[in-house]
Amino acid sequence: MHLRKRVLVTGGSGFLGSFLCERLLDEGNDVLCADNFFTGARGNVAHLMGQPNFELMRHDVTFPLYVEVDEIYNLACPASPIHYQYDPVQTTKTSIHGAINMLGLAKRVKAKILQASTSEVYGDPEIHPQTEDYWGRVNPIGERACYDEGKRCAETLFFDYNRQHRLRIKVCRIFNTYGPRMHPNDGRVVSNFIVQALKGEPITVYGDGSQTRSFCYVDDLINGMIRLMGTADEFTGPMNLGNPDEFTILELATKVIDLVGSKSEVVFKPLPGDDPRQRKPDITLARETIDWEPLVRLDDGLVKTVAYFEELFTQGVI
Repeated sequence: MHLRKRVLVTGGSGFLGSFLCERLLDEGNDVLCADNFFTGARGNVAHLMGQPNFELMRHDVTFPLYVEVDEIYNLACPASPIHYQYDPVQTTKTSIHGAINMLGLAKRVKAKILQASTSEVYGDPEIHPQTEDYWGRVNPIGERACYDEGKRCAETLFFDYNRQHRLRIKVCRIFNTYGPRMHPNDGRVVSNFIVQALKGEPITVYGDGSQTRSFCYVDDLINGMIRLMGTADEFTGPMNLGNPDEFTILELATKVIDLVGSKSEVVFKPLPGDDPRQRKPDITLARETIDWEPLVRLDDGLVKTVAYFEELFTQGVI
């Protein structure tokens, strides 16, 4: 029998957060979704608003929150370079003050708490694929550092709260995730390419397109997060969650052009600073600990994602 839990999801109206709220509701939980709507959108959770066990609250995690909950998923933070570089100081505050405030809440109400960390903690890695015991290679003063170092510091805080206060923590490191409800203007490669292809604009590839990424479909990722939250208290992570199938950026561009049926041409632009050459998770720990691996192939996930953006395009939203 499922025990009904009261679960707080910060950043709950964002791309990942909205799918997580949906899944937690489907599993019979009460869900409190907190978001300041900097990158999240009410539209992402509009279909949940009528449900009696769903509550939406405008809240910025850089301020304390006083609620009674059993579990916390801390997802609040802009996650694409365009958004996190718009106000880098606020990005760092969101990661660090947000972590302190949510950890403080978890400590007060004795809740279990999961931190949505990122593959960016590995920076531009010297080892490939990346394993959880790799400490990373991050430029602490670069233009991406507000996000990379903010997330690294958040992990530090989580483990210190665990050691100092015996707090029940989980940390997952999320690799590139895509799917419906991605922000159309977030500058991420999947949404960028699809929007450009739909508009018939040139597809912008930075560098020569040989840099690689591993793309995980949103449903797979949410499965992993919920399974990680369900592990024994002794297991904290960090745990990589992502798809180990590796593709070059140029391969992705070609797939999107074909799927959209676009006449867009690929144009090459200079590589931005601190852009990692390779990104691929080693998911051995997830396979062994939570019996998890991604099931959705890139081609299948792209079909669903393109369909979502096509609808936005016909509505004139993009």
